[in-house]
Amino acid sequence: MIDIHSHILPAIDDGAKHMEESLAMARTAADQGIHTIIAAPHHMDGRYHNFKMEVIENVKAFNERLVKENIPVTVLSGQETRMNGELMSSLEQGNLLPLDEISGYLLLELPTNHVPRYASQLVFELQMGGYRPILAHPERNRTLIESPNQLYNLVKNGAFASITAGSIVGQFGKKVQKFSHQLIEADLVHFVATAAKNKEMVCLKEAYKEINKTFGRATMDYFIQNTKMLKSGDPVIGQEPHRIKKNKIFGII
Repeated sequence: MIDIHSHILPAIDDGAKHMEESLAMARTAADQGIHTIIAAPHHMDGRYHNFKMEVIENVKAFNERLVKENIPVTVLSGQETRMNGELMSSLEQGNLLPLDEISGYLLLELPTNHVPRYASQLVFELQMGGYRPILAHPERNRTLIESPNQLYNLVKNGAFASITAGSIVGQFGKKVQKFSHQLIEADLVHFVATAAKNKEMVCLKEAYKEINKTFGRATMDYFIQNTKMLKSGDPVIGQEPHRIKKNKIFGII
């Protein structure tokens, strides 16, 4: 399995606090059958700045430690960049890092409580620049929970979305779990990733089991195949998205 979003690098954001915690996350991942992890530390979120070359250097050093510890996991470079008005200029300056460096997939984090007015325009500009934007954990964005049509419009216009494994199995509560299942049912998400900040959040195996149980093997295989396509830099072909009716999400928060 491939985990396309993890905060496994030690002491650079709100993920692993130190090397021992990073190694514990890697061991848990290996036990689950995860062989490749894309480290995607927070960037430009108002608190953390993890520029491209800094991430690459950190990943190189961590991979060397993994070899010494005989942990059969390979870590690749990426960022989780907060959606902001300076993103395009930062990209032009060479400060942003697609997942696995050269895939062209950019992982974008929405603010927790809203969707910026310029989101659609930014998605369009990124696509025109040859990039493939992925929205991280939309199931935990309050505005999208209340108005999932906003996510539908973004996905319909070419954005991808990655749902958190912990959301699928209930780590963030039943309401987020319910909404996560609705997003999968409506074909509004394309990837499953841990977004792990500690070893307890490394639950990709459990999430895939839940998807298999609830939606069937074909849906589980679709998500697994998409991570392979991303790693190879190939275009992911999304399913036709559907709107979630308002009455289906009433009372979710």
